[in-house]
Amino acid sequence: MNVMSYEEAMIYVESLGKYGSVPGLANMENLCRKLGQPQRDLQFVHIAGTNGKGSTLAFLSEILKAAGYRTGRYISPTLFEYRERIQINGRSIGKKELCRKITLMKKICDELVSEGEPHPTAFEIETAMAFLYFKEQKCQIVVLETGLGGLLDATNIVTNTVAAVFTSISFDHMAVLGKTLGEIAQNKAGIMKPGAVAVALKGEEEVMEALAQKAQELGIPLIIADTEGISGIKRSLERQRFSYEGYKNLEIHLTGTYQTDNAALAIKTAQQLNKAGVRIPDEAVYQGLWEAFWPGRFQILDKKPYFIADGAHNRDGVKQLIRSIRFYFTNRRIVYIIGMLRDKEHEEMLKITCPLAEQIFTVPTKGPRGYSSYDLALCAKQFHKNVTAMDSLEEAVELAYLMADKNTVIVAFGSLSYLGSLIKTVEKTVVKKGRKDKGRDLHGRQRKD
Repeated sequence: MNVMSYEEAMIYVESLGKYGSVPGLANMENLCRKLGQPQRDLQFVHIAGTNGKGSTLAFLSEILKAAGYRTGRYISPTLFEYRERIQINGRSIGKKELCRKITLMKKICDELVSEGEPHPTAFEIETAMAFLYFKEQKCQIVVLETGLGGLLDATNIVTNTVAAVFTSISFDHMAVLGKTLGEIAQNKAGIMKPGAVAVALKGEEEVMEALAQKAQELGIPLIIADTEGISGIKRSLERQRFSYEGYKNLEIHLTGTYQTDNAALAIKTAQQLNKAGVRIPDEAVYQGLWEAFWPGRFQILDKKPYFIADGAHNRDGVKQLIRSIRFYFTNRRIVYIIGMLRDKEHEEMLKITCPLAEQIFTVPTKGPRGYSSYDLALCAKQFHKNVTAMDSLEEAVELAYLMADKNTVIVAFGSLSYLGSLIKTVEKTVVKKGRKDKGRDLHGRQRKD
């Protein structure tokens, strides 16, 4: 079997978009059967929710890594490159190994089609491929992020779930998941498994009732991470310090005001994993929280002027973003760069966010769900008079910098789909100005120079 080149592999992955998104586990069962059921040899921490999945995954996987476990992490979407989807102890799958795996997956998909089965979707192929890689690499535990919902998500083929973790649950993808919070929560509750423990961030009563009902049906405990127990919070734009569940003066690098909630959920989960036999010493909790980084979540890209990138892309996400802006940048001049996908609640999000800005630049997003900057600008003009549609992201960044003075804060948000490109664009600008950070780069990695 001739192994694809990396370029060929990426072209193949791009072509898989035509198979769309198909709820259900039939394709996953076919794929995993052909691969020898790799998911059955792995243990999982399975994470579902509307917002906060990635940050909670980052906290938990770093805690497990600090505790000495060979930890797989599976995430979507990614910001910078495709390989980030599949990581072990924070290192992305290598290009050669990825090419071998994609070549194998293409062969299996061709076999399935010849047998009269549907062609699996891109997400299904990636998920099955991740399971095989994690098994071959002898991961001791995998922190697994759902793609959409829970019950019928491709990741829900797993059975060896140690902990089912629920981040903030709010409105998003209602056409698929349900029109009420209770329906959405019921769908996400589908990742709970017999013998596991469920851990949930305290949320709306309707949400908690749905989660509790599912846990009761399975006869498993539902542990609540109540953020009212967080104390001694001290926030700056470099770090946050707080105490929770007997842990004093914990510190995290992630700066959004909502990140202490995600960290509390990770701590509560670590405690339950410890009880389930996944030994996690206290030092690993401190170290893991400190080491965790998640790009595109109230991430500071520049300080002169302040330039923030945040992946807020639904109602609850933009509300949390506004809280963080108000907390850190009271009475500052705010300039937005906004790019959104076509199938999102544009009006609802713009109604919440626009009043805080002095100037808004809209940018286009790509792909089948992409939304033009001009259509987005028309929508935004219902709520703000200073809206300009830009032809490109680079043009928007350049103009935002030209408009900015020392009292200005530039905030880019709306969709994760363009934030990777935005971060790279801003990093080039920062480097040109000779002011790059000497510690971490904008991807969160420690600089070598």
